[in-house]
Amino acid sequence: MPPRPRTLTSYADRLGRALRLMAARPDEELPIERLAEAAALSPFHFHRVWTAMMGETVAETRRRLRLQRAAADLLRGRLPLERVARRAGYAGVAAFGRAFRAAHGVAPAAYRARGGIGVLPVENHSEGEDVMYEVSIRPFAGVRVAAMRHVGDYQAIGAVFDRLMAWAAARGLGGARSFGVYHDDPAAVPTAKLRSDACVEVGPDVAGDAAVTITDIPACRAAVLLFKGPYAELEVPYRWLYGEWLPASGEEPADQPCFEEYLNDPRGVPPSEWVTAVHLPLRG
Repeated sequence: MPPRPRTLTSYADRLGRALRLMAARPDEELPIERLAEAAALSPFHFHRVWTAMMGETVAETRRRLRLQRAAADLLRGRLPLERVARRAGYAGVAAFGRAFRAAHGVAPAAYRARGGIGVLPVENHSEGEDVMYEVSIRPFAGVRVAAMRHVGDYQAIGAVFDRLMAWAAARGLGGARSFGVYHDDPAAVPTAKLRSDACVEVGPDVAGDAAVTITDIPACRAAVLLFKGPYAELEVPYRWLYGEWLPASGEEPADQPCFEEYLNDPRGVPPSEWVTAVHLPLRG
């Protein structure tokens, strides 16, 4: 007999509490017993429930979130490798290097030196000319979404998406389109006050609750740029869109925040294969 919807949503809410605890203490090796306590589940069964609903083990979730943060640390360039390794939960640089290379395909030092591994499609250009990336202007039809708000560093929204995906899976929404909406400019707003929403598409029969708000990403005309690579590197397309493409395009941005659509599941493919469609809404 399939589990009742109310039971599924209860488990999703419980896992959400454990995920919030994990996100609040990213540097701690929280034992299964502590996470199970937060989820009000028996330690004997907690890990099976987590793996079944999250699609990965607790250790895999923790490692994925920590390596995402490590990629951002490396790109920001402020912390020595030893500190980046410790923040990612590794006692030494060698172990961290092996784990980072396995996930990203390059060593941490090389990743930092290269400025990442992401790929932007490049239009044909001659040697010596400025590089121009491919941008398509197309209509976005609008979408009804369930949204979870995140306040703080944009790089930390991954844990909110994990909570949202558990919420969605419990309601039979696995595989639904997912979006991120980013309301503030990190260059103008303090990191601790940045507002963003993790979103998943929902139908008209889905109602909001204590965990999510039902809202719309409005229909718009948008400049769309595809980026392939770690989410920590998404500053690259934004910087290019605003600094190079927009001033030369003759277009004006609409009074609507940028948003991203995530075209594959980061739990199923390595960071080098993550594909994001960055949308810059335009007037008219």
